Amino acid sequence: MTENTQTPSSPTSELPTTYAPAEVEGKLYERWVERGYFEADAKSEKPAYTIVIPPPNVTGSLHLGHAFQHTLMDALTRRKRMQGYESLWLPGMDHAGIATQNKVEQQLAEEGKSRHDLGREEFTDRVWKWKEEYGGKILGQMRRLGDGVDWSRERFTMDEGLSKAVQTIFKRLYDDELIYRAERIINWCPRCLTAISDIEVEYQDDAGELVSIRYGEGEDSLVVATTRAETMLGDTAVAVHPDDERYAHLIGKQIKLPLTDRTIPVVADTHVDPEFGTGAVKVTPAHDPNDFAIGQRHDLQSLTVMDEHGVITVHGPFLGLDRFEARSAIVGALREQGRIVAEKRPYMHSVGHCSRCKTTVEPRLSMQWWVKVGPLAQAAGDAVRAGRVKIHPEDMSKRYFDWVDNMHDWCISRQLWWGHRIPIWYGPEGQVVCVGPDEQPPTGEGWTQDADVLDTWFSSGLWPFSTLGWPERTPDLEKFYATDVLLTGHDIIFFWVARMMMFGLYAMDGVAPFHTIALTGLVRDEFGKKMSKSNPNAVDPLDWMDKYGSDAVRFTLAKGANPGADVPIGEDWVQASSKFANKIWNATRFALMNGATIEGELPPVERLSATDRWILSRLNKTVAQVDGYYEDYQFSKLSEALYHFAWDEVFDWYVELSKTTFFAGGEQAKVSGRVLGEVVDVMLRLLHPIVPFVTETLWTTLTGGESLVIADWPKDSGFRDEAAEAEIASVQSVITEVRRFRKEQGLQDGQKVPARLDLGATALGAHEAAIRQLLRLQPEGDSFSATATLPVAGGTVALDLSGTIDVAAERKRLTKDLGAAEKEKQQAEAKLGNEAFIAKAPDNVVDKIKGRLAKAEADIARLQAQLDGLPAA
Repeated sequence: MTENTQTPSSPTSELPTTYAPAEVEGKLYERWVERGYFEADAKSEKPAYTIVIPPPNVTGSLHLGHAFQHTLMDALTRRKRMQGYESLWLPGMDHAGIATQNKVEQQLAEEGKSRHDLGREEFTDRVWKWKEEYGGKILGQMRRLGDGVDWSRERFTMDEGLSKAVQTIFKRLYDDELIYRAERIINWCPRCLTAISDIEVEYQDDAGELVSIRYGEGEDSLVVATTRAETMLGDTAVAVHPDDERYAHLIGKQIKLPLTDRTIPVVADTHVDPEFGTGAVKVTPAHDPNDFAIGQRHDLQSLTVMDEHGVITVHGPFLGLDRFEARSAIVGALREQGRIVAEKRPYMHSVGHCSRCKTTVEPRLSMQWWVKVGPLAQAAGDAVRAGRVKIHPEDMSKRYFDWVDNMHDWCISRQLWWGHRIPIWYGPEGQVVCVGPDEQPPTGEGWTQDADVLDTWFSSGLWPFSTLGWPERTPDLEKFYATDVLLTGHDIIFFWVARMMMFGLYAMDGVAPFHTIALTGLVRDEFGKKMSKSNPNAVDPLDWMDKYGSDAVRFTLAKGANPGADVPIGEDWVQASSKFANKIWNATRFALMNGATIEGELPPVERLSATDRWILSRLNKTVAQVDGYYEDYQFSKLSEALYHFAWDEVFDWYVELSKTTFFAGGEQAKVSGRVLGEVVDVMLRLLHPIVPFVTETLWTTLTGGESLVIADWPKDSGFRDEAAEAEIASVQSVITEVRRFRKEQGLQDGQKVPARLDLGATALGAHEAAIRQLLRLQPEGDSFSATATLPVAGGTVALDLSGTIDVAAERKRLTKDLGAAEKEKQQAEAKLGNEAFIAKAPDNVVDKIKGRLAKAEADIARLQAQLDGLPAA
């Protein structure tokens, strides 16, 4: 239980009768920021708790995926701050090389210009101006959501400090021979004119064509199938499996390559699947990654037949054709020569597209800069295997290991102008010099800097420590590194998480960048479909915030957050969360109007009613439960626990059961008012990290405290009262059973019914006034006639339904329902008594039938009791 030292609560009149999020949220957030509640102090003696935000693209805006992850990170850091930690949630943005360059190039295109018209320096200046004017829209939207980030530490991957970090680690890796330059196959975008990473390639099924082509003549011929006929101009071999007897006589021979004056060898390679297609594959080392590997093994020539725009460059009738034009022309020429054995159209197959411009990606042999990931990836795997870094949920570890244990060297160069330029200088005599951040680049005639920039993931891989001042040993780095948890989507384990692990362990002397990797799923629509701008199911979370408030959006997202699982969300659910916020508002107003207070200590146990002891016992159990769920990143479960505690136990039961006490006044009303104040105080603290705005408004009114942001997190006092919980459970059982009966009889909620309560010698008698009030049961009176008697926990409730129901019709209905229940029981017993069925049926099927039997037996007992309680016909 929390110890309250705040001043007495403010008058209830400070709270409007209805909650209006739009009038509360913006003002509250600015007050929090102005008062510096989110700023972390590196000199503090408090233990540190650190999360660095996955930096959104400078071009981006808040989408539901951001809102989802930001809600969870905000909840974690708010709770830790309340627990007494020096809590730092560090914000910032990624420069997003390709995306940002494309934005500015689109602007220039509208002016009839290209970046080449401006030149590199002027174009880069233009991008910086665009960033200042249009970039960072998402930062303002994060305020709308309520992100409790330390704005004083906001970083940008192209700012001076982070640029120094990039140059520093490049130099170190280069000197350690972990960065090198080589010609390899990369993903190439003919529109963006740059290499792109695997994550920037989106695969979709396209309707293409599969053509089978005969290479060679007579017995020295074979058939290959391809969807990219245009690349055959660059074939330098045909490969077959060494054990494939069909082609054993051809291995090592030269065969004629159609449409050219070249012959190419037939090579044996175990990469070829003899069961797939004809068992023979064309090998184009300069235009396919698998073919490149075959070419390396067999020392084949790599012939590039397309330029950077995807235009054919080899001599002949196809010179100058676009790759897709050339595809049709080549197939036509082969058809004329009778070399097309088969054609299949349409042929659906997976094709990679640039995620930025949707252009079909072209595998291309290119001279690029690479990171040798072997030793780095080994360290990243060992840190998790040794338990120094935990992955949550644990079953996601397999994905992580699948990546780091099989990682290929990483292409880090991009043919862009916006980004961190590669710090390599080339001299007139072929010299290659890598320049560190504190070194002067070589000067003199003939020296030029490499024209490429680094992959965006290179700089974002440094994020957990570069944002804290590395390579300098800053107070921030000493205090807040390693960060506590990385909370991010499982879809970027490979591209961001693994890179941060590799760089963090390398740069920080073997200290991993975070203690825990908490992986979330992806937000989907209410039917489980992926949200996409191209589909009508994409949602702007700001629209929902405008309509229902930020708390409603946050609570909906947190309530759906099961570790590693995708999160379905629909507007109906946000609307339901809005009703929950309103329920908290209205119930707290009621509590304040009925004497809820935090003044003084809680009364001793002997002065508390059973209802008081029950709710305090449930409160402490909820505190413990919520703490356990937080430590296990079970946001859905903790949200459900808070929802049911607040709505069901506090508002629907405790407040209702206590109304007779409050209305009666006196000393017991004061005791219950203090208990209610305690319960609402703790409940609002528990809810605050997820729904910060409504709870802040209510809590400051209740307690007179400065802010929930800096209030203490509740602690479980250990108080438990199982007897009181059992007693109130009996009361709830009575009320629930009679309510159900009333509903079955078609009685209105407010309709009063005379009743006799025989609650025996149990403790239920002490609750008779509350039971009567909640059930609208009048005293029995002189003319009372029991037309229905219900067995309830510890006794009976007799109701006089004269004039309210047709007894004969009710008897007929109950008899019919009883017959159906008895039939269900017989069927279930017959199945469970069938040994052959039991032997074959799965356990879950047997359990389901046992459940049906138990329900049928309970229904029979209930219906028979209701029939027995009716007067004779």
